[in-house]
Order: sequence, then C-alpha cells, then structure tokens
Amino acid sequence: MNEQLVNIICTVISSFCVLLGVLLSNRNSTDKMQSEMRTAQAVTDTKIEELTREVREHNNFAKRVPVLEEQIRELQRKGEQKICH
Repeated sequence: MNEQLVNIICTVISSFCVLLGVLLSNRNSTDKMQSEMRTAQAVTDTKIEELTREVREHNNFAKRVPVLEEQIRELQRKGEQKICH
C-alpha cells in the first residue's frame, strides 16, 4: 500500500511538472507571437502612412496639372497673337 502511495505521489508530481512546462511553453509562444504581430502591425502602419503621403502628393499634382495645362495654352495663345501682329 505504501509503495502504491509513493507511485501515485510521483505520478501526480510528474504530471504537475509536465503541466507547468506546457503552460510556460504556451505562454512564451503566445508572447512571442504577439510581439511579432505588433512588429508586423507597426510595419504595416508605417507603409500605410507612407502610401497616404504619396497619394496626397499625387493628388496635389493631379489638381495642379490641369491648371498648368491651361496656363501653357494661354501662353501659347499669347505667343501666337504676338507672332500674328
């Protein structure tokens, strides 16, 4: 009976140690995955900010180009009028 009790106690202690190891391992894996996800999110946020800046810059040019084209046409008309006179 005494030997069976010792075996049960050893089994319980071993099981507890294995459970503790699994829990710690899972926690470390989760922490590492969360850290990697935060890093990936920071990179994504930076890329989105850069793309937003580029789109704003492009939109600014898109607004200015028609104005420039009109100014060029006006200069061309003025140049043609000077040649004709």
